[in-house]
Amino acid sequence: MDKLLWEPSEERIKNSNMHRFMEAVNEKHRKSFTDYDSLYQWSIENISDFWASMWDFGEIKASVSYDQVVDDIAKMPGAKWFSGARLNFAENLLRFQDDQTAIIFKGEDQVIERITYNQLYNEVAKVALSLREAGVTKGDRVVGFMPNMPQSIIAMLAATSIGAIWSSCSPDFGIKGVLDRFGQIQPKILFTANGYFFKGNHLDSLDKISSMLESLPSIEKVVVVPYTETSPDISAVPKAVHYEDFISKKSGIEIEFEQLPFDHPLYIMYSSGTTGLPKCMLQGAGGILIHHIKELKLHTDLKRDDTIFYFTTCGWMMWNWLTSSLALGATLVLYDGNPFHPDPGALWKMAQDEKISIFGTSAGYIAALQKEDLQPKNLYDLSQLRTLLSTGSPLSIEGFEYIYREVKEDIQLSSIAGGTDLNGCFALGNPMGAVYAGELQCKGLAMKVEAFDEEGKSVINQEGELVCTAPFPSMPIYFWDDPDGKKYHSAYFDVYPNVWRHGDYIMETERGGIVMSGRSDATLNPGGVRIGTAEIYRLMDQFEEIEDSVVVGQDWKNDVRVILFVKMAEGVELTEEIKAKIKKSIRANASPRHTPAKIISIPDVPYTLNMKKVELAVKKIIQNQPVKNKDALSNPEVLDYYANIAELESD
Repeated sequence: MDKLLWEPSEERIKNSNMHRFMEAVNEKHRKSFTDYDSLYQWSIENISDFWASMWDFGEIKASVSYDQVVDDIAKMPGAKWFSGARLNFAENLLRFQDDQTAIIFKGEDQVIERITYNQLYNEVAKVALSLREAGVTKGDRVVGFMPNMPQSIIAMLAATSIGAIWSSCSPDFGIKGVLDRFGQIQPKILFTANGYFFKGNHLDSLDKISSMLESLPSIEKVVVVPYTETSPDISAVPKAVHYEDFISKKSGIEIEFEQLPFDHPLYIMYSSGTTGLPKCMLQGAGGILIHHIKELKLHTDLKRDDTIFYFTTCGWMMWNWLTSSLALGATLVLYDGNPFHPDPGALWKMAQDEKISIFGTSAGYIAALQKEDLQPKNLYDLSQLRTLLSTGSPLSIEGFEYIYREVKEDIQLSSIAGGTDLNGCFALGNPMGAVYAGELQCKGLAMKVEAFDEEGKSVINQEGELVCTAPFPSMPIYFWDDPDGKKYHSAYFDVYPNVWRHGDYIMETERGGIVMSGRSDATLNPGGVRIGTAEIYRLMDQFEEIEDSVVVGQDWKNDVRVILFVKMAEGVELTEEIKAKIKKSIRANASPRHTPAKIISIPDVPYTLNMKKVELAVKKIIQNQPVKNKDALSNPEVLDYYANIAELESD
């Protein structure tokens, strides 16, 4: 963890938004901070002052300012933020109305589309007027079953300008997965594309929509955006209207931005739903806005002249996060499709052609590039690339080293970690700080993050539960259909009273960095010693013979033994020799306790719809326990492979 990979130059530090913010704090509060650590310490000791400074530095646009920043900093959940303020989320994202490019859209094998800030405003104005004419009012739910394309952002901004609540799923979700989500929240309007592309194939969405509508009686109109065809046949879809026929034909429309309280609901986000119906988390407009601006402006150092890209779908919180970049006037790049189509360099060619300066992706994508032995720095001009972001799962030390060796030496690699629940990060990048292999640079400003041991004590250089011991503005305002708050409380606060327990296993280093170890519900406990799964996955990524893997703990003879399931690379069989090599590597590079008791070949690994490995479901299957909601998985059929494995019944 101590391998230094990169340090920012003095010039880069001085030109960063973080440095400018630090100077603004110094001036306003008569401080003399010169580094991130002292600024962070101040931010968690003076949370109210920090967020007041962030309101000013983030230039939050509000028709009425706030009376107080927070009513009770000791209250979690339930702290009220920026009471008295009146604002509109969409108005903050549409503050720029000039000829700079707002959105660049690239779909598989499709012609690139560009939209200026002026065009974006005008398009949102037309859709917003049409939504009002369709009877949408504040508090109504408007949903998207959409590829990652400009109309998804346009529909969201139009809905939230009225004060409607937006929620979205990507079109690769199965029918039951969508109904488990939208079926709970009774949406009024549904936006969809007629289909989408993946690996060069045209996949239809309208059949799915027709089937879903039978179970979504609240929907009054389905707005169909043409994508895979110019004039799709929508006659079989009840209540459907073409996008062009839906949007207003008027021009020069001024958007009527509803001025709403800071905690007016903005988004409904969903838990993965692997243990039952997905929980529907309501997130407030002001909280998401100020939290995203903090993370984008300060931690990501996003500026007006940047071009930012994140590889995501509309079903993952990184879409919401990326979209907030509009508030800073940057240029967003949206990509829809397979990142390896037509070849593994597809996204890097796009980065070169569109001069992307901030490139966001997942740790899984980086691991896949490593397996392909792709060397983007030798194939593409990445001179504009300044920052690379990675999230979704812990990025291995080898992943860090790969980026600096094969992508770019002078780059800030920000491994970031948080969750859908807060629509943001607990730990992320620091443009004023160094990058060490395998380590997230810092805890987020005003995020009182700690690692708790089993007794609830804060520990350094020791693995523990990721907790946050003070409230923050982007906490969910409530859960849907949870009038007494029990679902909300049990999700985060049942283990440690008045402390947010996130469900990740982390270690905080002495220099304030964070090392992620995986989900704490997937923690292995052989001999009573808690072990994170990330270390084993990191080693598996180095085996060319292995395409993917999942590791779980099996209750066995009053203890827990480690079981490693491996999906072998094409044409490779799991031999005793390979098993011995795997065990030797884990024993030498992790510990004897990490070494699996059994290594078993399986055809595939289960993932959630947001592409996270589902260790818990595998553990339940091998212990003959029911998995309540297989529809939360992108490939639920693979769980059958894990049932009744004879090898798991013996020593």
